[in-house]
Amino acid sequence: MRSPAWIAAVALGCGAAALASAVAAGVKPPAPRAAWRRLEAGLELGEFVSPRPSDRGDSIVRALRIEPSRFELRLLNASANARGGPVTARAWCARAGLVAAINASMYQADHRTSVSLMRTATHTNNPRLSKDRAILAFEPRSPGIPAATIIDRECDDFETLRTKYGSLVQSIRMISCKGENVWSRQERRFSTAAIGTDALGRILFLHVRSPYSTHDLIDILKALPLGLARAMYAEGGPEAQLFVGSGAEEHEWVGSYGTGLNEEDDNRTAWPVPNVVGIARREER
Repeated sequence: MRSPAWIAAVALGCGAAALASAVAAGVKPPAPRAAWRRLEAGLELGEFVSPRPSDRGDSIVRALRIEPSRFELRLLNASANARGGPVTARAWCARAGLVAAINASMYQADHRTSVSLMRTATHTNNPRLSKDRAILAFEPRSPGIPAATIIDRECDDFETLRTKYGSLVQSIRMISCKGENVWSRQERRFSTAAIGTDALGRILFLHVRSPYSTHDLIDILKALPLGLARAMYAEGGPEAQLFVGSGAEEHEWVGSYGTGLNEEDDNRTAWPVPNVVGIARREER
């Protein structure tokens, strides 16, 4: 086990590198804010004002930080039940006894099948490995490996790692294994849901209602005190959502804006989605 001093040094170094990268990209560092707010052991919520205001909404980045030693990730699919259909993240949590859930990835016109590889140990939603380079992996099949991680096919041996995890969710990289913004500049803007990992192996569920181009949003995320090491896209537009129910606190954040879909900040309703990644408390041992 690494010493607390080593862990603190890594976190500080990664934070400084992310800040320097963001400054170089032309994003003004945000003003200092209060520390993360603890919801319960192993679960923290952060709300950060974007250093680059949007012309719609509150320009707030919301992040749920999850300690994998306290919570296990679960992939839920409407396709796993012959009579199943899309429901909201809130409903997925109620159905499966989860503490939180976020979009797993974008999906096809059948409103069931992911656009890329998606499977659990007992159900395959989509067996096709696409060209996308990020794969969220969890449900480890043996001890001694991270409980959850984002595999980057540019840097990691995916063919070996895919055999070590029961659940795999493939999507588009946002921040690479080298800490780089790998998204091209674009004019299209969306509300966004994303999933990331930090230097300490924690998982982050990210939701941004205000619209940004994905390239610009990545620069914003790198400028904030999130310590992101890797990140992948989960969903955009009105479908993008994050639900959290921890103790007496309950939060539901939904998207609205999508270029060519809904170019307003007027959606207040969570849309039914076919696939979510959620978290459940680990049993005390």
